[in-house]
Amino acid sequence: MPEAKATGACLVVGASRGIGLALAAALLAGDRFTRVIATHRPGSGQTGLQSLRRRHGERLHRLELEVTDPRGLEDLGDQLQRIGGIDLALHVAGILHEPDLQPEKSLEDCEPRSLQRLFEVNSIAPLMMARTVFAAQGRQQRFTFAALSAMVGSIADNRLGGWYGYRASKAALNQFIKTLAIESRRRYPNATVLAIHPGTTDTGLSQPFQRNVAPGRLYSTATTAERVLEVVRQAGPESSGHFLNWDGTVIPW
Repeated sequence: MPEAKATGACLVVGASRGIGLALAAALLAGDRFTRVIATHRPGSGQTGLQSLRRRHGERLHRLELEVTDPRGLEDLGDQLQRIGGIDLALHVAGILHEPDLQPEKSLEDCEPRSLQRLFEVNSIAPLMMARTVFAAQGRQQRFTFAALSAMVGSIADNRLGGWYGYRASKAALNQFIKTLAIESRRRYPNATVLAIHPGTTDTGLSQPFQRNVAPGRLYSTATTAERVLEVVRQAGPESSGHFLNWDGTVIPW
């Protein structure tokens, strides 16, 4: 059976700032996609997306979405169904810290409410987004679902300890991605499912911890977006289920 026709649409989840905004800008700067759907949290600043809208017009579709809200996911799913699915979904939304949540330095810092919040946003939300995206796709359609993970989610690479919740939530995300990729080989054989480590990027997420970053290892959002999109371009169904670094190399689980 032939592959379903490409729709020319892509989705960036968490596009109001940082890496997500840079990805939306890079996708709009190219000519592969005729429509870029960019989601943003309710109440988040939209200065960057407004600027992209003025520059690119109706090619950019902004959508308010709280990634942990089932009703919002249902509405997004309806929109994706109407356009026949998408060719690329990039799940960028995630948290490391919030006003009442900080990475744990020791066991005594671990609190159930904070751990639940990290898993809710960093692990469960991307999986539910994948469920929403996949439900709108044709079974033979060629498309990519990629979620931004983190090197600290690698159990094999954990040499420093600390950051219990963030590490574990990203490890859980990686397991979700691997499991989804296995199922997809049967149900969506032309799908590519990836976890990608973008590298330490100059964003609000990393800002409180940048003093510990080695010289030359803190990247701009534009550089990171370019690298992530190159990883996506190079990966096909044969790469599905991999945890990839920003340079395309495989990271151990």
